[in-house]
Amino acid sequence: MSLELLGGRVLAPYFGSGIYVWGSIITVFMLSLSLGYLIGGRWSVNNPNLFRFGSIFLGGAVLMYPLVLFAEPTMQWIFDRIEDPRTGSLLASTVLFMVPTIILGMISPYSVRLLVETVERAGQVAGRLYFVSTLGSSLGTLATSFFFVLWFEINTILVLLTGALVVMFGVSLVCHRLQLDHRS
Repeated sequence: MSLELLGGRVLAPYFGSGIYVWGSIITVFMLSLSLGYLIGGRWSVNNPNLFRFGSIFLGGAVLMYPLVLFAEPTMQWIFDRIEDPRTGSLLASTVLFMVPTIILGMISPYSVRLLVETVERAGQVAGRLYFVSTLGSSLGTLATSFFFVLWFEINTILVLLTGALVVMFGVSLVCHRLQLDHRS
């Protein structure tokens, strides 16, 4: 959700912050997440483990960080060619946010796969995971919209989000190693 909110700030200088821009951002994020859920669910079937889970976070970080370097020139390039806020904001949202958001969408279904121990508990595990996920998204939305955008530049927030993803990769890697050591 933090990235989605920042998307509005990235697009605003070029296309404004009207309904077309927010409609484009929300559409791209919803479609990207749905693709990520589908891909993450499929990927979780084959040899699910914490290392592969962590690699989703690392992939998200690797694909999010270029926004710091290329969002501005990409926006300028698109705006120079398409000034219409409907078409331009939809293209810009797609180019900038689709791929990292697809990768981040893979996290939830993969998490469910790692946490489900029995079929009978699958619904309970999924419900608890989505509760925590939605609560985290709500807190991230409030933190980003009420505080971070006041305290930091957009690129600084993107670097912090990227860093958080790298930390999660590290945590997953350590847990994977501990799990392997425990099995030995």
